[in-house]
Amino acid sequence: MLNMRHNLTLFSRATALTNGLWASEGWTLPPRLEKPDVIENAALKRDDFIWAGLVHLGRNMLCDTPLESFANTPPELLSYISEADHLRCDDKVWDDITQRMADVGQNMAIINIGEGIRLESHPELAVEGSWSVEKMRTKLARLRALGIEPIPKLNFSTAHDLWLKEYARMVSTAEYYRVCAEVIREVVEIFDQPRFFHLGYDEETASHQKNYKYCVVRQGELWWHDFLFFIKTVEALGVRPWVWADYIWMHKPEFLKRAPRSVLMSNWYYGKNFWEKPYVYPLTYIELEKAGFDQIPCSSNWDFPESFPQTVEFCSHFIDPSRLKGFLMAPWKATVEPFRDKIEEAIDIVGVEISKAAAVDYDTSR
Repeated sequence: MLNMRHNLTLFSRATALTNGLWASEGWTLPPRLEKPDVIENAALKRDDFIWAGLVHLGRNMLCDTPLESFANTPPELLSYISEADHLRCDDKVWDDITQRMADVGQNMAIINIGEGIRLESHPELAVEGSWSVEKMRTKLARLRALGIEPIPKLNFSTAHDLWLKEYARMVSTAEYYRVCAEVIREVVEIFDQPRFFHLGYDEETASHQKNYKYCVVRQGELWWHDFLFFIKTVEALGVRPWVWADYIWMHKPEFLKRAPRSVLMSNWYYGKNFWEKPYVYPLTYIELEKAGFDQIPCSSNWDFPESFPQTVEFCSHFIDPSRLKGFLMAPWKATVEPFRDKIEEAIDIVGVEISKAAAVDYDTSR
C-alpha cells in the first residue's frame, strides 16, 4: 500500500508538472469536447483526397547503440530498431504491401528513405544493400502504375538523422548545409519532381536521445534557422515541404507565429483520448486549423488499431474541408517479414475508412 501511495503521489506530481508546462505554452486542456451525433467532411469525397501510408526503405533513424527494449517491440526484433550497416527492407514484402495498399484504395506512399538509396551525389551515405538509383526509379514507376503517388521522406531531426553518418555530427555547419541541400536536390530528381517532400523534423529533444551515444538538440534561433533552411531548400526546387508538427506541443505561440503557412503539417497522435480528457496532442489538430494550416493528420496502429478511425472522425469534425488534405497511416515497422502482419493490419484499417467515406453521399462543393 505504501508503494502504491508513493507511486500515485509521483504520478500526481508528474501530471501537475506536465499540465503546468502545457499551460505555460498557452494550452488549455478541457475536461471533454462535445461530440456531434453526425460527423461529415466533404473533403473525404474529393478525387484528390489523400489516403497515405508510410513505407520504410531505410531504418537508420532511431538509435546509434543496441537497445535492450523498445516500446512494444519483441526482444528478438530489436535489431530492426537500432542503427545497422546493412539495409533492412525485403523486396517481396515491399511489393506485397504496396500492392495491398493499391487494392484497398490508398493513393500515396510516403517513402522513409534514410540510407535506402545509393545516391550518386553522396554514395558514402549508403550501406550494404542500399538500392541503386535505377532500382529506386523502377520501384517508383511500379507504384505510379498501381495508382500510388510516391513521396520522398528524409528526416532531418537530430533525433532521427543517423542515416547522415558523419554529417550528423556536423549539424548547423556549412558542410552540413551543403550536403543536406545536395541530397534533397538529388532525391527530388529521382522522384521526378514530387508534389511534396517530407522533412521529418520530429522529436528533437534530449529525452528522445537518452539512449544515444551522441545527442544533439538545436533550440531557440538555431532550431528556427535550420528548420527554415530546409523549408526554403525544398521550396526553391518547386516542391511543397511537409513536416511533423510536434514542435508546437512545447512551443505553441512561437510555432503558430513563425511556421510558414506554405508548409503541409502532420500532427500525430496514436492514442484514444479525443473527446474525453483530450491531451495536447489531439488538440493540436484544432489549433493548426484555427491558424490556417493545411493538414494531413497522422495516426498509427502502434498501440491501438482504433486510433486511426478515431483520428479520421475527430479531424473530420474540426478541420475545414479546404485544409484537410488527407490522412496518413504510419505503422512504424520495417518492411520485413516479421512485421508483415502489423503492416497489413495498418493498410486494412485505412481501407475500411476509405470504404466508409465512399459510402457517404453528400455535397462535395463546400
